[in-house]
Amino acid sequence: MVQIAQVTRAPVSEVVEAPATVGARATAALTTPASGTIAKLYVEDGDSVEKGEILARIRSPQAQDQLDEARKADKQASKPVSAGGVRTSVSLPPLRIPASYDAQAARYFARARKAAGQVGDRAIKAQLMAAIDAAQAQQKAQRRALGEVAAGLSRSVNQVVSQVSGQVGTSLSGLTASMSSLQAASRSQTRVAVKAAKRTVDGLVIRAPFDGVVTLGGASSGAGAAGLGGLLGQLPADLAGQAGAAAGPTPSGRSAGAVATGVPVSAGDTIVTVTDVSELTLSADVDETDVLLVQDGTPAEAELDAVTGATYTATVTGVGVTPKEGATGGVSYPVRLRLGAGVYDDQSSAPDPKPGMSAVVRLTVRQAADATAVPASAIVTSGRETIVWAVRDGKAERRVVKLGAQGESTVQILSGVSPGERVVVKGADTVRQAQTLP
Repeated sequence: MVQIAQVTRAPVSEVVEAPATVGARATAALTTPASGTIAKLYVEDGDSVEKGEILARIRSPQAQDQLDEARKADKQASKPVSAGGVRTSVSLPPLRIPASYDAQAARYFARARKAAGQVGDRAIKAQLMAAIDAAQAQQKAQRRALGEVAAGLSRSVNQVVSQVSGQVGTSLSGLTASMSSLQAASRSQTRVAVKAAKRTVDGLVIRAPFDGVVTLGGASSGAGAAGLGGLLGQLPADLAGQAGAAAGPTPSGRSAGAVATGVPVSAGDTIVTVTDVSELTLSADVDETDVLLVQDGTPAEAELDAVTGATYTATVTGVGVTPKEGATGGVSYPVRLRLGAGVYDDQSSAPDPKPGMSAVVRLTVRQAADATAVPASAIVTSGRETIVWAVRDGKAERRVVKLGAQGESTVQILSGVSPGERVVVKGADTVRQAQTLP
């Protein structure tokens, strides 16, 4: 049976639905930087804390010992280096001729002259005296030559020593420079070691990185793990065990009961998790067929499984570009929304949700306040064309139309028909061209 209605003007809104999860503005898992024991806990689950507030202290003698050793090594590396003293000059003792040698020579020449003086022949006597004078002169010359030889030797030796001293000094200077460079590199490493060890010791005092709410130990694995656990719980015992083994181990992290004063901890253990709930968000998974319609600022509404009968406002703040495969095999994209206040049907205020809660969001991707509108049942898809059957002079007339916003019951027509015209709104898929219509 064919039913006909008139094209009207009406508001049309196109809404896309997607599953979502409530999230927090920020979450930080605070871990211990070294092994030790929990010396003191200052907070409990659910406590509100402020940025910089001390949450826990860890006692770690090992970390303190490492800092002490690093400081000792740095102190040793800061001591000046030297290549050591090297003697670079030689002093030869002066040549000393014994005084007895000169006296003995003088006595010898005196006796020789006395003996020559007793010779009667004057000519011979004169020859003897000349020979003695020549010998004495030669002795004096030899004595002076010996002194000059000794002085020359001293000068030569000191010249050689001076040359060697210059070479040794150059070598020592290069050695000292090399040792200084090595010391600078060593000092740089020891300073880094001291800073790293001090950061570790400072990190033993765990402080809140921002205002938030405390959870002792690691945060829960979130909605994804909860959903997996629920699915496994619905399987038979043997299949659930196999599926759990295939899924792998759950994320590590100490439970709240494992965090207490005096409990031993290992480096990397989560002691406290701080969650900033001052601004709540929604993480939605929008199907690939709809995500191109979603933009920053797109308005939305959210309904939470935990708050029946309440509706929360939301606004899109970001659209991701990394796809992921959904549970049914389709592809979806992450969309982030800012979550606003919620109200019940009677307009009373709804409670603030908690991170991890499940929700369904309805994003208003297109809307027209005064659109040319027809019922959705009037639209027929024919190949790549979208058509409606208009009624003209009692006959069916095929019209190709362009759609705008597509609501659940009403569709916006951008071109093809005009307000006031009549179209087939029921049984449109059975109508043929020029068919007589009532």
